[in-house]
Amino acid sequence: MNKDIQFLKELQEELKTQDTDCQAAPRFWALMDYRWRETTEGEHERVSIYSSDAGECYELNEYVENILEDEYNIYTEEMLEELREIYELDDESEMLEWIDENDNDDTFPIFEIEESFIVPNTMFLTKKEAKEHIKQNQHHYTKKVHTYAMTAWRAPKVQRLLTILETFDWDFIEKEGAVK
Repeated sequence: MNKDIQFLKELQEELKTQDTDCQAAPRFWALMDYRWRETTEGEHERVSIYSSDAGECYELNEYVENILEDEYNIYTEEMLEELREIYELDDESEMLEWIDENDNDDTFPIFEIEESFIVPNTMFLTKKEAKEHIKQNQHHYTKKVHTYAMTAWRAPKVQRLLTILETFDWDFIEKEGAVK
């Protein structure tokens, strides 16, 4: 039981001294990560190419790089030179047009936008614990994942529990001998 009291005392100190990330109490931490989702042309941040032959999706620049670096290339040197020039200009619409006109693979563009989202099934009492989780499980997330403070709005039981954890006098319990 003394180990439990020590844990609660340490948790209390951490809860009272950690950064609040501008969130009101009661607060907890979740994880925010990012993903690409399909959008309309003109609203997009990037273009990916879906290749029916490969059954894969590639970011546009990656797709073009693969064409340019392929040692068994089916394209003429003139075609590759034209693509290299377009690629160096970073002209998205010209790259898409070149692929449409020259690529034998059955492909089509996918216009995408990056969106943030709260990672499901994540809830941490402390920011430190959330950061530790990211460190130990980074293979499940993108490189952009980060902690995200949230308020348990209108959650009276959560409010009461966190208030108890932050204010209870654990030393009193130990001094009074209530815990053996």
